[in-house]
Amino acid sequence: MNTSKEIRQVVLDTETTGMNKDGTVYLGHRIIEIGCVEVINRRLTGRHFHVYINPGQLVDPEAVTVHGITDEFLQDKPAFDQVADEFIEFIRGADLVIHNAPFDVGFMDQEFRFLNKKTQPTEDISTVTDTLVMAKKMFPGKRNNLDALSDRFGINTKHRVLHGALLDAEILADVYLLMSGGQAKLNLSNNESGEVPTCRQPRTSSAALTIIRATEAEEAAHTERLKIIKDNLWQSS
Repeated sequence: MNTSKEIRQVVLDTETTGMNKDGTVYLGHRIIEIGCVEVINRRLTGRHFHVYINPGQLVDPEAVTVHGITDEFLQDKPAFDQVADEFIEFIRGADLVIHNAPFDVGFMDQEFRFLNKKTQPTEDISTVTDTLVMAKKMFPGKRNNLDALSDRFGINTKHRVLHGALLDAEILADVYLLMSGGQAKLNLSNNESGEVPTCRQPRTSSAALTIIRATEAEEAAHTERLKIIKDNLWQSS
């Protein structure tokens, strides 16, 4: 009987209307995008949660240069209270994997407090793993933002012109799986184009491997072929 416990993680990122200059949560700003990808037992499942949110206020022009999300784009998007239940249900009981977790969790807790109904803080809904803390321990004194880590692990991010919550969550999932799997670097650039392909953990099937055995005729032909070779290692006599 299989008694192994399922380990469910949700890799999460957010985009906001702005932030403090020191990168911390600012009470005047709101979440405008949430991106999550699900990982179970270190395998990407393909399930994700992604939503844009109308914050009910203007987005800082400086923030728009980072993520490209404009006020016009957000006009017809739902408010946070319209997506909160689905979002909370998606992350409930999971280990949230977040890069610089205090930033995203701070904004999430602020949004939860703004809801009319009583909502628990993030720490009562999920556990949190901060990949920035992990990276600083693994690579002390080095740049450890998502771009630097992607380069370090050979993950192709050339398609990432602007920040986006779902795209960054997908990249972070790759980084986390490589960083937590004991591999410090992958050398995958020996293809003709010179580009480094995006690294993902192999999505293996649970189906048994098919074994194709040689026929009697093939085995006989193989034996006759070996007789031609002197002192071969495949025949003891």
